[in-house]
Amino acid sequence: MKTRKLWVLLAVIALIVAACSSSDSDDTTTTAGSCGTETTTTTDTGSSETTTTAGGGDMTAPDAIYLGAVVPQTGPFAGGGAQVVRGYTYCIDIVNEAGGVYVAEYDTNLPLEMILRDDESDPNKTTAAMEELAGQDITVYLGGFASPVHAAGTAVAEKNQIPYLGVATALQALHEQGYQYYFSPFPKSPDIATSVFEMLNASIPEGERPTRVGIFAEATDWGEELGALWEEAAPQYGYEVVLHETYAPGTEDFTDIILKAQAADVEALLSLPTPPDGFNIYKQMGELGWKPPFSLVVRAADVPTWNDLGDVGDGVVLSAGWHPGLGYPGIDAINQRHIEEEGRPADPIVGSSCSLIQIVADAIERAGTLDHQAVRDALAATDMMTVAGPVVFRDDGTAPIDNPLSQRQGGTIVLVWPQVEGAGELLYPAN
Repeated sequence: MKTRKLWVLLAVIALIVAACSSSDSDDTTTTAGSCGTETTTTTDTGSSETTTTAGGGDMTAPDAIYLGAVVPQTGPFAGGGAQVVRGYTYCIDIVNEAGGVYVAEYDTNLPLEMILRDDESDPNKTTAAMEELAGQDITVYLGGFASPVHAAGTAVAEKNQIPYLGVATALQALHEQGYQYYFSPFPKSPDIATSVFEMLNASIPEGERPTRVGIFAEATDWGEELGALWEEAAPQYGYEVVLHETYAPGTEDFTDIILKAQAADVEALLSLPTPPDGFNIYKQMGELGWKPPFSLVVRAADVPTWNDLGDVGDGVVLSAGWHPGLGYPGIDAINQRHIEEEGRPADPIVGSSCSLIQIVADAIERAGTLDHQAVRDALAATDMMTVAGPVVFRDDGTAPIDNPLSQRQGGTIVLVWPQVEGAGELLYPAN
C-alpha cells in the first residue's frame, strides 16, 4: 500500500497496535520491530524478494528498510530520549501494520526496522554509535534528544552523506553550517524567542502582564543563542529583561541566581535547563520560598517526572514542539496507544518523533529507492501532512512548523497556545 494512503487507516490500526506493549531498556544493541518500544527481536519480514531489472540482472530486496537511531536511554537526557523512542516505535508499527513502504526499485513493500543505540547522553558516544551504524546498511539516521547530541550526530551524517532527521533540538546554529543531509521539523530558537511573548500578550490584559523578565541560560551554544534572542525580542513586545544569568550545566547550587531573580522582582522567568538542572532550580526555588508569577521552562519540564516537584513545578509553561490537542490527522491513534500503555496522553516529544517516521516513509516511496542521495533529495522536496502538522522543508533543513505552548496544570499538560478548539486557558499568575 502506498505510504500516502497509510494514514487514513490510523483509526483501524490503533485498535490493532493497542494490544502491543512497550518496555524501557538501556540495551544499546536492541531494535524496534512491529510491536514494542525496544525489543531484542526484529520484525518478521519473511524471505527476501528478487526483482529482475531491464538489463536482465537480479536485484534482491533487503528484508527491511533499516533506520539507524541513536537516542539517549541513560544519562541526563534519558527522560526525553524515552519519548523519542516511543514516537519512533509507534509510527514504525503503524506503517508496518499497514503493509510497509513501497519501494519501486524492488517493486515490493518493505517493513521499516529501527536499529537502536544508546549514546548515554554523551555526544562522543553519539559519534561512535553513528559511525558503527553507517556499516549496518541503514537508509537514514534518526536523532535523539537535546542539542549537544544532535550537534555531534549531524556532523557525522554529513560526513557519511546519510540523511539525518531529528526533533527535540531548537539550536538554529546547526542549520547554519551548510549541511545538506540534516532535516529537523521542530521549532527553533527564533520561534521560541517570540512565541512566549505573543502568547502572553494574547492571554493577559495589558497592565496585568509579567513585564519584568529574568533569563536563566546555561553556558552552552544553545543557551547563548536563545538567551540573546529573548533579550532581543522582549522589548519588541513590551517587556524588559531585568536579569540575565548564566550557569554551567551540571551546577548543583542555584541559590545565588535564584536570590538575584527574587531581588530583581522578576515576574516572568525564562529558562532552558536540562531535566536534572531544571529539577534542581525549581526544587531550590521552593526551598527558598520564591516562585515567579510566570515561568517558561524549555526542555526540562517536558519529562513526566516533572510532576514530582509538586506545587513549585506546577503552572510552568512548556515549549515542547507538540501537543496531542493540536488535532492533526493521526494524532488520535498514537494518543490512544500512549494512554493505554503509559496511563496518560501522549508526551510532547512523542508526536514530533512520530512525524519523522511519516516523513521518512513518504520520502522513500517518492524516491523509489533506498539510495542515500535519492532519499535525501526526496526529503528536501517533502510537502505533506503529519501528526505534527504540515511539513515543507526550507533550504537549511528547518520547517515552518507549529510551536505550541502548554502548561502543567495540576499534573496535566494543557495546551494553551495557539487557541485552537479544545485548548485551555493560561493560568496566571501561577504562584
